[in-house]
Amino acid sequence: MGVHFSAITKLVAAGAIAAGISFSAPAMAQEDTIKVGILHSLSGTMAISETTLKDTMLFLIDEQNKKGGLLGRKLEAVVVDPASDWPLFAEKARELISQDKVAAVFGCWTSVSRKSVLPVFEELNNILFYPVQYEGEESQRNVFYTGAAPNQQAIPAVDYLMNEEGVERWVLAGTDYVYPQTTNKILKAYLNSKGVKDEDIMINYTPFGHSDWQTIVTDIKNFGSAGKKTAVVSTINGDANVPFYKELANQGIKAEDIPVVAFSVGEEELAGLDTAPLVGHLTAWNYFQSVDTPENEEFIAKWKEYTKNPKRVTNDPMEAHVIGFNMWVKAVEKAGTTDPDAVIDALIGVSVPNLSGGYSTMMPNHHITKPVLIGEIQADGQMETVWQTPGLVVGDEWSDYLPDSKDLISDWRAPMSCGNFNVATGKCGGKGVN
Repeated sequence: MGVHFSAITKLVAAGAIAAGISFSAPAMAQEDTIKVGILHSLSGTMAISETTLKDTMLFLIDEQNKKGGLLGRKLEAVVVDPASDWPLFAEKARELISQDKVAAVFGCWTSVSRKSVLPVFEELNNILFYPVQYEGEESQRNVFYTGAAPNQQAIPAVDYLMNEEGVERWVLAGTDYVYPQTTNKILKAYLNSKGVKDEDIMINYTPFGHSDWQTIVTDIKNFGSAGKKTAVVSTINGDANVPFYKELANQGIKAEDIPVVAFSVGEEELAGLDTAPLVGHLTAWNYFQSVDTPENEEFIAKWKEYTKNPKRVTNDPMEAHVIGFNMWVKAVEKAGTTDPDAVIDALIGVSVPNLSGGYSTMMPNHHITKPVLIGEIQADGQMETVWQTPGLVVGDEWSDYLPDSKDLISDWRAPMSCGNFNVATGKCGGKGVN
């Protein structure tokens, strides 16, 4: 069982070619596909968010095959379920690369799952497209970050609340893992730099799947009763959002009193909820289904047709996969091969249309350019854009607000080829991970 079937086929084929035996095209056709790995949780606490990303990838692969595939070959999806179990992500990534021989992997949601697979992608030299907003402080050669860095979501959201809503007190509420912790560290430093004192910042963490929000929401209510405009900046992930918003409503906290701006709640999460408690609260993303562009209209129509479900929604991480997948296709065509080294080099500078109008470009730091949108949640679970950046924002992998990061830049082009180059010392710090 140790040798994968396709490996045996290749060995037999190689021997046959050496012996001068030719195979007919149909006999080889089924093996001659380009395999694409899909590494998303289809069960466990993150399935509420990740299942739709698996469906998105199947849809994109299907669309590409209708166009004739890639390099004259069909694309074949290989789907695995890491089941919201972070160490299992690494195991499944190894399986996709070593056994299934995928050309690239699209996957992960939480930063802890991404951190779990980083050593595998480096060791086996494959490519991961990561489609979700994250905390930054990383730029790895084998990873392309198509979700937002903090300066493309968290910081603009805080600016909006400060400048447009006059917020002076801040509750930073998150799930207890790396993304919320690091994002809140950056946000606290940013708020301090804007003159906000520590006593006007409350930080709270809860475990994945947390369901009893009564005490925490009471604390938020009390914190917000000091006579200063208060807001909650939420990095709560997964299915814990459902009871959190319910409890806000139970305790009579309305959006006009203490607005919540969420970085991990999108149309997909709202699709299964009673949205009444959420109306008027905010989300910050780089795409909303409600964006009015011809590209988005066409995408939504094709997505609903593919899923045979007129109620299926679209969301930001889906758009990130659309951008990442189209960038990968373009880079493979440019390189003329799926070889990871050639594709990694070819990806830098590639531009593809995003769904909100305009083009997103892959920068030398392996992050992309994106617009930033603040949306207000509507009764139908859609967002109404209340603010957006005038143009596209370049993803900043190393935060300007953390002392360990402010002097670091990433540039994966030769001759620098470094994920954390210190401009003060002139030295590369290694693998691009702090």
